[in-house]
Amino acid sequence: MTGGPGATLLGVDVGGTKVALRAEAAGRPAYERIVTWPAGADPAADLAVLAAEVVALRAGFGPVGAVGVAMPATVDRSGVIVAWPGRPSWVGLDLAGALRRLFPDTPTGYADDGDLAALAEARHAGRADVLYLGVGTGVGGGIVVGGRNAPAGVSAEVGHMVVDLGGDRCDCGRSGCLQAVASGPATLRRAARLRGGPVDHHRLRAGLDDGRPWAVAAIEPACAALAAAVVSLGELLAADLAIVGGGFAAGLPGFVPLVGRLAVGRPGRPAPRVAAAALGGLSSLHGALHLARDLAGAPVPVGAGHSTRENSQ
Repeated sequence: MTGGPGATLLGVDVGGTKVALRAEAAGRPAYERIVTWPAGADPAADLAVLAAEVVALRAGFGPVGAVGVAMPATVDRSGVIVAWPGRPSWVGLDLAGALRRLFPDTPTGYADDGDLAALAEARHAGRADVLYLGVGTGVGGGIVVGGRNAPAGVSAEVGHMVVDLGGDRCDCGRSGCLQAVASGPATLRRAARLRGGPVDHHRLRAGLDDGRPWAVAAIEPACAALAAAVVSLGELLAADLAIVGGGFAAGLPGFVPLVGRLAVGRPGRPAPRVAAAALGGLSSLHGALHLARDLAGAPVPVGAGHSTRENSQ
């Protein structure tokens, strides 16, 4: 099966606890599924679940012409996963080979989920230059310059920008990463310390709705760290729009506006305007569909990912 302008497109957004699939074809309602990974974090079992979902999709929706996959893991140039704190058992997996087996004879590409989220948000906004920060279990992000992901060929690891040399230890093993300050789990841990009891996302949201001091104080360091990242990237790239998304940020009232208020420019170089992600927590999934769309109609754009088939380059 080869892609083409009218091909059925499949986007797959792989996460640490679940995987989302969305198929689109002209003139038909989209096919959507969200599947939780099985307990045990065994890559073979995970891939078997994904394979079963692909079989069910093909049976109900028909053949797939092109596939884009959003990945939160660090993947080397040979297609092997070399780091993924969210699901460490996948380290060493030949992702490119696994995708070839899942989608034989189908143009298939993969890319960093933050990069693809940035691409989706930029295209949705009709902007050529966009900074994107996604706040969830970790902090992902991406940079779009001139309509293409940057830097070319590798992911923009925005979540691992160092914002506090003396800060908390990150999942990557280094101290002071943006992710260690601003991720959902980091913010909830801070909220629990300030409240003196357990805090989940629902309780934090309720606390913010009620203006509880512990809740406000819990999100302020996260928003300040994100604002520092926005300003720093704005200085480097002269972008005028920063989009903050991810499920954790999207679900907290006042979170994104606070990032915007704390992102302060200087004379001659205003800080990028901060806006909430238009696609919410689905930015990466829509980015995966954009990658599939590019594969179906044209070669993969520079920096948008790595193809798993030579004839789709």
